[in-house]
Amino acid sequence: MKKSTLFLSIALFVGAASVSHAQDTDAYQLPPKEIADLLLAKPTPFVRIDSKAEYLLLLGRNSYPSVEELGQPEMKIAGLRLNPLNFSPSRQSPISSITLQSIKSGAPIAIVGLPKNLAAGAIAWNPSETKIAFTQSEVNRVDLYVIDIATKKATRVNVDPINQVLGNAFTWVDDQTILYKATTHDAAGAPKRPITPKGPTIQQNIGKAAPRPTFQDLIKSPYDESLFAYYAESQLVLYKNGVNKKVGKPELTNSFQLSPDRQYVMMRTLTKPFSYAVPAYGFTSTVSVMNLDGKVIKELAKLPSAESAPAGNDNVQNVPRGFEWRDDEPASIVYAMPLDSGFIKKQVEFHDAVYSLAAPFTQAAKELFKTKTRFAGVTWGDKNLALVSEVLRGKQSSKVSRYTPQTGTMEVLYERNLTDAYRNPGSPVQTKNAFGREVIQVTDGGTKILMNNPVGSSDQGDLPFIAKFDLATKKNEIIWRAKPGHFEQVEEVIDAEKGIVLSRKESQTEVPNYYIKNLLNPALDKALTHFENPYPNLVGITKEKIKYKRADGVDLTGDLYLPKGYNKEKDGPLPVLIWAYPREFNSAADAAQIRGSKDRFTTLSWASPIYYATQGYAILDNAEMPIVSTDPSKKPNDNFVDQLRLNASAAIDHLVQLGVGDRKRMAVGGHSYGAFMTANLLAHTDLFKAGIARSGAYNRTLTPFGFQNEDRTYWQAPQLYFEMSPFSYADKIKEPILLVHGEQDDNTGTFPINSERLYAALKGNGGTTRFVYLPYEAHSYRGRENVLHLLWEQFQWLEKYLK
Repeated sequence: MKKSTLFLSIALFVGAASVSHAQDTDAYQLPPKEIADLLLAKPTPFVRIDSKAEYLLLLGRNSYPSVEELGQPEMKIAGLRLNPLNFSPSRQSPISSITLQSIKSGAPIAIVGLPKNLAAGAIAWNPSETKIAFTQSEVNRVDLYVIDIATKKATRVNVDPINQVLGNAFTWVDDQTILYKATTHDAAGAPKRPITPKGPTIQQNIGKAAPRPTFQDLIKSPYDESLFAYYAESQLVLYKNGVNKKVGKPELTNSFQLSPDRQYVMMRTLTKPFSYAVPAYGFTSTVSVMNLDGKVIKELAKLPSAESAPAGNDNVQNVPRGFEWRDDEPASIVYAMPLDSGFIKKQVEFHDAVYSLAAPFTQAAKELFKTKTRFAGVTWGDKNLALVSEVLRGKQSSKVSRYTPQTGTMEVLYERNLTDAYRNPGSPVQTKNAFGREVIQVTDGGTKILMNNPVGSSDQGDLPFIAKFDLATKKNEIIWRAKPGHFEQVEEVIDAEKGIVLSRKESQTEVPNYYIKNLLNPALDKALTHFENPYPNLVGITKEKIKYKRADGVDLTGDLYLPKGYNKEKDGPLPVLIWAYPREFNSAADAAQIRGSKDRFTTLSWASPIYYATQGYAILDNAEMPIVSTDPSKKPNDNFVDQLRLNASAAIDHLVQLGVGDRKRMAVGGHSYGAFMTANLLAHTDLFKAGIARSGAYNRTLTPFGFQNEDRTYWQAPQLYFEMSPFSYADKIKEPILLVHGEQDDNTGTFPINSERLYAALKGNGGTTRFVYLPYEAHSYRGRENVLHLLWEQFQWLEKYLK
């Protein structure tokens, strides 16, 4: 592969003991060929099937776009990143190929009329699964196509371009009809920024609390407001049999949902004033119901801006929320209302009430049930069954209850910690009802619910399972479980009575492939795909799920990768890269649970550290870094740094004890919160020779209203914010640290200024550091040249400071 000759102003800095200077070359660099080949391997397609298992849909993807593609026009406004030329989100990862195949014969079905340069998205079957709709992104517009399986032909159906600015672009109404959002303007007519504004941009607040997170890309001026209104406005259009009919008037339609009987549309439209503090989805809005002729039947609610929502994980605004259609009735809307004024710590018997309003929406809403904690949603079944979820993020707890619509009774079925993976019974398998809506699949005469757990965490690692949950005994009976040696998960249940499912199966040496599986008779299993190994350079590299214990008794695990042909007795201890991401737990037992599987096939993304196992390094990936609170009066972060030290020391000690790791040649790395972890470990320990920190937040005062699962504000816990910030201890970071950041990071809290300021602090204190600023990149990196260069930077860093 040739090196890119595209000149880009990529800011790469290297710090020395007393001087700093620009990188010697401004050209992109390439990692070793083994690594580059792994990165650029063609991804295997996504797989979709229809519910009757007649057709297989293979959706191909390209690997990484060029930096030049990333550098195309982009608008950052209202918390969104848009392509201003075609009224859609920028930085999408479109489908580059669509292949239809008969499952019975295995023969491909040629489709004519597909766009020449396919860039598809939002793939959706019609109700009877005879047609497939998708969006197609062109340079200056987005179109809507329909594939007719009978004629094997794809046809563009829209006249005006599709508007995807606020998402939710289209929905099938019936087999012949689609409701979609069209643009009302063209890009050429967008408001031009005035050279001389009418006046200064002014914001004010008069005694009203707005404790919002540090969102990025917000509206900042009246000009931004006009731009957002121009691009976000759309017109609903009904397409049927070649005719496009406008429905209603142009609106800032954030979302629209079709009723089960397909007679009404529930809409959420954004209204002024636009907030300068929250993204578009938190703007003032109106929720209403209209018919398919565009007539507004009922205004359900006027919702205020989310900027006034109270701080705290389980606090909500004191307004109706969660509007949705009941799946088991023709046209009934359900929504929740807080009974605690939105404050979870308020002492009340019930915290939420859920209401229903049925067509024709002329009566008062009817209360369905109340919840003891914070209502999180309903999964509907038939007239005798619905499952109600409650969640308390602050306590990491969840509860699922049976609601019986006919009697209005509620009965708790199970409760667990959100972090207790072993006790997760799975999620209800769903089937289509008479309205074509997905509802709970019951078995055994309606006495049991079919459950699917595609992870299936256990003390043997992840072993996915299918189970029957008995509504009377409240016990989960596993009827099928993946066997150790393979990782196999059920993607979709095709026929619950006959036990026929779509499964995805893999092992350490077998590429993931898809099967029509018979749970009752494995001899009838049929392979649907035959994907080959895209990573021949990884053949021979060994993977092991290792278990070890930290000093306070908490059990930990990690995925250990060793180079091809490595012999411990002959080759001795290796340099090691430990890659991790801390997570908070309120339970030491939950923190100790085994996560992941040794039997999974190793797949690589740009972010993986596994590439360096091809270069003679031992890699401990997914090294558990739990931050545990065992004292009910304290929170996990109250001793964050001490627990990082315990976790890292345990991992290093175990690798040394195994004889595969050299204690004097240990590096640590991570992305985002993992980068935050890395900088803290270098600041507070002498365990590592070097670190790699990508797109992290290093000064917690820049996220003063909470971060991760920490919901205390800076003013409630200033010492905590100071002590958890590695920026506060930049003078203590003496080991070499490689800082990497996307110059257009879009993640809440990880503004690029974090790396800029930490680099300046390290440099000012004489630290050894290098700062790589990747052009056009967001929080995740995508540009081909950028990612190849990143892999080179990391490799050079490890070679220089570990080897």
